[in-house]
Amino acid sequence: MTDALKRLSDEGVAIWLDDLSRKRITSGNLAELIDQSHVVGVTTNPSIFQKAISGGDGYEQQLTDLAARKVTVDEAIRMITTADVRDAADILRPVFDATNGQDGRVSIEVDPRLAHDTKATVAEAKQLAWLVDRPNTLIKIPATRAGLPAIADVIGKGISVNVTLIFSLERYRAVMDAYLTGLEQAKAAGLDLSLIHSVASFFVSRVDSEIDKRLDALGTDEAKALRGKAALANARLAYQAYEEVFSSDRWAALEKAGANKQRPLWASTGVKDPAYKDTLYVDDLVAPNTVNTMPEATLEATADHGQITGDTVRGTYEQAKAELDAIAKAGISYDEVVQLLEDEGVDKFEQSWNDLLKSTEAELKRLAPEA
Repeated sequence: MTDALKRLSDEGVAIWLDDLSRKRITSGNLAELIDQSHVVGVTTNPSIFQKAISGGDGYEQQLTDLAARKVTVDEAIRMITTADVRDAADILRPVFDATNGQDGRVSIEVDPRLAHDTKATVAEAKQLAWLVDRPNTLIKIPATRAGLPAIADVIGKGISVNVTLIFSLERYRAVMDAYLTGLEQAKAAGLDLSLIHSVASFFVSRVDSEIDKRLDALGTDEAKALRGKAALANARLAYQAYEEVFSSDRWAALEKAGANKQRPLWASTGVKDPAYKDTLYVDDLVAPNTVNTMPEATLEATADHGQITGDTVRGTYEQAKAELDAIAKAGISYDEVVQLLEDEGVDKFEQSWNDLLKSTEAELKRLAPEA
């Protein structure tokens, strides 16, 4: 074991675990990762909950009670998922207190079926914040077009947000704008800006998966040379945009009023192509005031053989732009790829949610008391 995770933390990268289950909570595993692996936050999404609850470990008693009460399947899922998030938030509370609210956070996503409905997303975010009732929760809202005004509205109400499913640089700038708009609304309402936090989840590996597929289809030597370049270039240029926005006059006025920067969060950092090193999206995305949310396999790989050599983002912007320009010159449309990835991301979470509804409904029926 190296001390790569400590070095990563020392470089200003907050390590969050991209996974949660009741077993992880009750077995003491989450507490152990916090204690020994520098984990300071947890993210969840519909796919993670679908996997955890369908696996069944630790949910039987609660499902039995919910079946006895004859609750709807939607209510059952909300009771189960918010219970896990609440318990994880309690375990992470000391980290939250020690970091003045920056870390020690647990994220829970609004119902993915609401991704294109602004009003319903806002209502769901308020409901989730109320249900979990922990100050160290982040409500996840997707960065769809309908999600942007919802983000501003929810931040304006003083609820901390994890903006998810960001793939494009243009959309990321719109997300930061929505955050600042929300802070301005919160300030006008007399809220304490220092209590509002946010991260912007910029997805990484899926960009390489889609663009590499298109480069492979081209088959030229030039195309092959660009494999594995797009995701890092895209994320690094996102950090450049972050630096610009959070050094603006608009931001300075909010910072003076006590506001916190919205940190970039690298999401989807598990490497999908075995041709690449399994710590690629950790080692090569080290920059101050960022979050890297890792599946457990990536966390373990980084602990074992991660190569943390300092900041690997700042100073790369020119090269990153040249790489994205070369991909465009090869005939691959950046705008088409990022829109496809957003659409697929929303669809994937919605499908996971629907699978979760079906499996939970089956469990409620199985456990329903005899008439």
